[in-house]
Amino acid sequence: MSVETVPDPVIEEPTDAIVRITSTAICGSDLHLYDVLGMYLDAGDVLGHEPMGIVEEVGPGVTHIRAGDRVVIPFNISCGHCWMCTRGLFAQCETTQNRSQGTGASLFGFSKLYGQVPGGQAEFLRVPQAQFGPIKVPDGHPDERYLFLSDVLTTSWQAAKFADIAPGDTVVVTGLGPIGQMSARIARHLGAGRVIAIDNVPERLAMAQRHGIEVLNFDEVDDIPAAIRDQTAGRGADSVIEAVGMEAHGTPFQSAAMKAAGMLPDAIARKATEKFGVDRMGALRTAFDAVRRAGTISIIGVYGGNADPFPMMDLFDKGVTLRMGQAHVKRWVDDVLPLLTGDDDPLGVDDLVTHRVPLEGAPDAYEMFKNKSDGCIKVVLKP
Repeated sequence: MSVETVPDPVIEEPTDAIVRITSTAICGSDLHLYDVLGMYLDAGDVLGHEPMGIVEEVGPGVTHIRAGDRVVIPFNISCGHCWMCTRGLFAQCETTQNRSQGTGASLFGFSKLYGQVPGGQAEFLRVPQAQFGPIKVPDGHPDERYLFLSDVLTTSWQAAKFADIAPGDTVVVTGLGPIGQMSARIARHLGAGRVIAIDNVPERLAMAQRHGIEVLNFDEVDDIPAAIRDQTAGRGADSVIEAVGMEAHGTPFQSAAMKAAGMLPDAIARKATEKFGVDRMGALRTAFDAVRRAGTISIIGVYGGNADPFPMMDLFDKGVTLRMGQAHVKRWVDDVLPLLTGDDDPLGVDDLVTHRVPLEGAPDAYEMFKNKSDGCIKVVLKP
């Protein structure tokens, strides 16, 4: 990871816009590229998919924003008019879908897997499909109030909606990174009676508790699913939001496989990642075990490769509903944006960022975020 001087982006298509970035965050998904999926990156790739800023220029096909507007850029690049987009499935946009990789809509700053589109950890960003994507936001609050519409807030909102939360339900959240933090708060906002979150990092646990979330430290509780059943009359959680993904702890074999894959030449490493199942299953196993019969598991943590073995007999016997996938960002903006514009901050968005760092400090910030050092939960880079 390094910060380099490169040519400024320019308008290439009528539906492009150029945005001067004022804030851009480091996401847990960026750590997947940094740690696990580096074989899909090339030297010079620009990372980052949580940006916002000021519109500098728009192509002739862009009419809903203009120079000077303050905008947030969704992490997925979607056209708004294809078969998938007209059904609200923006993460599967057929205009930007990466058929050669067998993956969905292109993403900013996310390697060959998702279009190799230069990302937003930069001073300027070219925004394809700008006739639909950018979200115009008002003045009156610092960037951090709106920035997370790009990913964290909309992803967490989808995670909670996919969990089918009914009033009074008990919801368990695995992992208290930024997505887990906001998923837990949104679950409460949507009517959950109890939200129990699982992590082992003291600063993360304390942040969740500030927002009325019950916590379990997996370093101190030997059997998390049993503890949850004990707290739910032996039944288990009505819903589980799995917000960890491939960062989860797994067996020594899986951990060794991940490290070994990362050391192989890129072409071989890609095959190993895709075929040999290097995902770590710890958080998923907790979710499978902790959910009640006929409950719902919403998987929002990002996985790459195959996770095997998958306990299909247990899931089938319990009648569990599984929902998952990249967030359809624009689908949820109308629900979330009104919660950000006032002064009351019902989702506690103002209490998420722990570090603000100049863009030049990105390499050190990645290491800090990866290692969870200095109480780091969420980093915002300031170009």
